[in-house]
Amino acid sequence: MTTGQRPLSPHLQIYKPEFTSALSIFHRITGTGLALGTLLLVYWFFTLVGTGDAFVKMQIFWASGFGRVILFAWSYALFYHLCNGVRHLFWDVGIGFDVAAARRSATAVVLLSLLMTFGAWAWGLSLLGGS
Repeated sequence: MTTGQRPLSPHLQIYKPEFTSALSIFHRITGTGLALGTLLLVYWFFTLVGTGDAFVKMQIFWASGFGRVILFAWSYALFYHLCNGVRHLFWDVGIGFDVAAARRSATAVVLLSLLMTFGAWAWGLSLLGGS
């Protein structure tokens, strides 16, 4: 092989997308979303020590439909990233590498993170009196 004919690295045109590869990509997306969302939450906390006007504006924003969608998505990203991180910890010790186990754990990650998100929101809303 000459230096001009280097082998190509596999890419999406060669591999067909799998459920587990989609979850891997989503893990990276949720990690980025968590970082950006955390910056927004930190700003919200900093408004507590301000004049009060900035805090009121943030409270209005979070109470809006768009604000609640962002909080819901952020909380789902948190639970998804947590569950998938635990899945990766099992992989680190060599558990769950076969295809069937990987698919089962992928399905479990999606379902458990949804359950945890809806559970946390139901619990939180019950504490607030259903607002």
